[in-house]
Formats: sequence, C-alpha cells, structure tokens
Amino acid sequence: MNGRVAIVTGGTRGIGRAVAERLAADGQQVVLAYLGDDTEAKAASGAIEGAVAVRADVADETAVAALFDLAEERFGGVDVVVNAAGIMILKPVAELDLDDFDRMQRVNVRGAFVVAREAARRVRDGGAIISFSTSVTRTRLPSYAAYAGGKAVTEVLSPILARELRGRNITVNTVAPGPTATALFLDGKSDQLIATIAGQNPMGRLGEPSDIAEVVSLLAGPGRWINGQTVFVNGGMA
Repeated sequence: MNGRVAIVTGGTRGIGRAVAERLAADGQQVVLAYLGDDTEAKAASGAIEGAVAVRADVADETAVAALFDLAEERFGGVDVVVNAAGIMILKPVAELDLDDFDRMQRVNVRGAFVVAREAARRVRDGGAIISFSTSVTRTRLPSYAAYAGGKAVTEVLSPILARELRGRNITVNTVAPGPTATALFLDGKSDQLIATIAGQNPMGRLGEPSDIAEVVSLLAGPGRWINGQTVFVNGGMA
C-alpha cells in the first residue's frame, strides 16, 4: 500500500481518525476531511506523519471537488476514499423534529452520494471506495429509524457503484459497525445503558475504533476479492 493516497472524511475523530491512523501506518498518504473543531483537526493531522487536514462539507459538491483537487495536487492522485463522516440524532419516529431529520439526511445520505460520485470520477484504477452504514439496519433498535434508514442507503449504493465501475479494478464496499466506543455513540447515554449494550455482545464489550479500522485496512488494500458488499463489524451481536 506504499505510495497510495487516501481521503478519509470525518477523519479527525472517532472511527474516522482510527481509520486514518491505520491507513497511514499501512503506508498510505492521508488527507483528512472534517467540518468540526479546528483544534481537533490540527491535533489529528499532527499525529499522522505527512497528513493534511481540510475543512470540507461532504454534502457540498464544490467543497468535495476541492478536497479531491487538493489531494491530487499534493500527492498526485487519489486511490482510496473512506467516507466516515456522519451525524446521529436518536429519537422515536413520533418525536423526531423534521429539521433534525433533514440535517441528518443531508450529511448521511446526500453526503454519502456526493463523496461516492466524486470518488467514482476520480479514484485511480485499482483503488477502493468505502462507505459506512450501521449494524442497526439489522438490530432495528428503537429511536434509530431515521439514522439507520439514511445509513442503509450506502448498502444499496455500494454494490450498484461496484457494477458501474466494471473494468477499472475499483472495489466499492460498505462497513457497518456495531456499538463502538466513540463520542458519537457514547454522548447522551448513561453508564448503565452503555454497560447493558456492551453486555448484549457475545464478546462482552463495545467495539473500539481500531476494530473497525482493521476491516477498513483490509478493504482499502489487500482485500481485492471483496466487492459490492456490506461487512458487518460488530463482534457477533447482529
């Protein structure tokens, strides 16, 4: 994987940061896209040798095109795209505000499509495109309807895009994590609830970002015969 160039959206925190660190350790040059805390982005890019952090809204096609432009100008091209950006607002269907629904779908659905579209146009032959869903598309937990429904779009998008890219040796897959110890998952949950969720897993714990990054590393590099798939990474809970 030496010499490859990866863009990781949502790459300055949580699973995205773990993925970026793992791909860098695998020998890839990494561009981190973020939309949040500049201080956090500076810390993340500083922790990864040669990494560049770029502010970019994944739902804005102009910003995403500029992100790819920068990667090409700085490193010569793009081989791997990992779209880990996402937001999660959990409420029962009857209680979810439609403004929150729209904000979540803008990032999780439109953003996934915009990034995939630009990747399809610009990833070099032999590359990999990786999106994120969630294991809740199987577990179907209450309060997750809007989040899981939006994330499930990538489970349909990836196999179709894989077929559309026939002849270019580009793999397109989706990773669907289970409960993972990140701020996105932990925020707003009591210690008791977290312990209960962890106890439902056959492995007896929450996932760690590094568990997810390990699978992304496979899909981004040597796992060339995995294509058009959704890989559930959840310790066996679903």
